[in-house]
Amino acid sequence: MSEHPTLSSPVQMGPYTLPNRMVMAPMTRNRAGEGSVPTPMVVTYYRQRASAGLIVTEGTQISPQGVGYPGTPGIHSDEQVEGWRQVTAAVHAAGGRMFLQLWHVGRISDPSLQPGGALPVAPSAVAAEGLFRTPTGTQPFGVPRALDAAEIPGVVGQFEEGARRALAAGFDGVEIHGANGYLIDQFLRDGSNRRTDDYGGPVEGRARFLFEVTEAVVRVWGADRVGVRVSPLSPFNGMSDADPQTTFGHAAAGLSRFGLAYLHVVAPGSAEPDSAATAMVRHLRARFDGRLMVNGGFDRATGDAVLAGGQADLVSFGSLFLANPDLPRRFAQGLPLNTPDRTTFYGGGERGYIDYPTA
Repeated sequence: MSEHPTLSSPVQMGPYTLPNRMVMAPMTRNRAGEGSVPTPMVVTYYRQRASAGLIVTEGTQISPQGVGYPGTPGIHSDEQVEGWRQVTAAVHAAGGRMFLQLWHVGRISDPSLQPGGALPVAPSAVAAEGLFRTPTGTQPFGVPRALDAAEIPGVVGQFEEGARRALAAGFDGVEIHGANGYLIDQFLRDGSNRRTDDYGGPVEGRARFLFEVTEAVVRVWGADRVGVRVSPLSPFNGMSDADPQTTFGHAAAGLSRFGLAYLHVVAPGSAEPDSAATAMVRHLRARFDGRLMVNGGFDRATGDAVLAGGQADLVSFGSLFLANPDLPRRFAQGLPLNTPDRTTFYGGGERGYIDYPTA
């Protein structure tokens, strides 16, 4: 028996024995079809990558209100469920496991993408910094509408309904998207949450929405088939927090009591031993009793090192999996890697999507 786990080592995660510790990270690719339904091309894309220990899908909208980008898939209509059922069947036939990522973008949207041209919703009426791409060009984000406290249970219900539909679509579990400046992250961090009611103020209030969503999704799936993704230090989508150690330490400890499949920490720079991101990963590791998955620009050597050092149990890879459908075999055998083509990351056809060669 080897002394330390490596990326190629199997791991028990909830009810599943994964063949390796390499997770395909959720990556928006903007290639869903009409009605935000996964197409046959999407089926091929995920099936090609079924050798991952686990696939986490691209962010998938739980409701029409949760939409923030064109060409992204949903899990709120029967047609979408049927499209995803083709994907899960193909991945399972190829021996893979797959979680669907439940996504509500909150303020990172525009009336042009909202039902009835409504304002996007958020914890507070605070606009995101930066520019939003619309069909007619880029423009600054608008000020969102602050959710009324009486509306929040309905939004929690959207996550629960998305979880039910993911179960019907044949997934092995779900990941709650609490990262990257979207709705749950907007509630968590004090830069975007200025509320003074039970969902704002001190960290206990700001984390309430995350915990209520987790509780609702766990009711559908059981805790050991639910993961949560957070990004404690990411400024993406204009995010900030005065005390991320306290905020995310509280979130990790509170999530710990559920008995989840994993906590997925996005921490660019955590492949470097002495970075602030690595310190944050260690901080959350100490507060979360369960499997920890880390994402942060890892390669084979740094991925093996973070596992050997006990800082994480699984490592997720984004662009490396995008460009190398057979990444586990390439890492295990020391084979050269394809280079990701950034110009084809978002939208388009087969090029840069399903035409990367296997070794």
